Amino acid sequence: MAKLYFYYSAMNAGKSTILLQSAHNYRERGMQVILYTAAIDDRFEQGKIASRIGIAAEANLFQPDTNLFAAIAAVTSEQNTSCVLIDEAQFLTTQQVQQLTDVVDELGIPVLAFGIRTDFRGELFAGSQALLAWSDKLIELKTVCHCGSKATMVLRLDERGNVVKDGEQVEIGGNDRYVSVCRQHFKAGISGSPNHVV
Repeated sequence: MAKLYFYYSAMNAGKSTILLQSAHNYRERGMQVILYTAAIDDRFEQGKIASRIGIAAEANLFQPDTNLFAAIAAVTSEQNTSCVLIDEAQFLTTQQVQQLTDVVDELGIPVLAFGIRTDFRGELFAGSQALLAWSDKLIELKTVCHCGSKATMVLRLDERGNVVKDGEQVEIGGNDRYVSVCRQHFKAGISGSPNHVV
């Protein structure tokens, strides 16, 4: 029975690497997969899922108005699709997550979604909130804070390395703009504690 999986973590936990490895595993067995990534994420190259360890694959783009069920159903009518893999799933809309449940329930295709749970203010992204509510299986991928504890939060940094406390929820960036930290260091960073070290 197909399921909707949500693999979530803070940044730098290897989400894209695991997604690309999963796609490779399917393809190695002669199975077809469909890859999606957010059109808004242009850090590497638009239409490409890239891992920090140097592997990459071409992917379809989704935007807020993309009907994922219709797009996946159209591809599936021409090829036998074994799995759908979504990178940057935090950027999905609630409606798109519901469409992915239809892919699972009506088309019988497993969907593996990979994304960040919370933003730099500690608030859920809309896509992550819907995935936490609607997924059949939740899998936490782990990374570490500079103190060695499990990192569950993300801080946004300005060009001088200072913690940013306000701004738009979505601002694309990598290690130069964001750092994964434990909850204790997240609170210290947001409060401006002098003991906070990034």
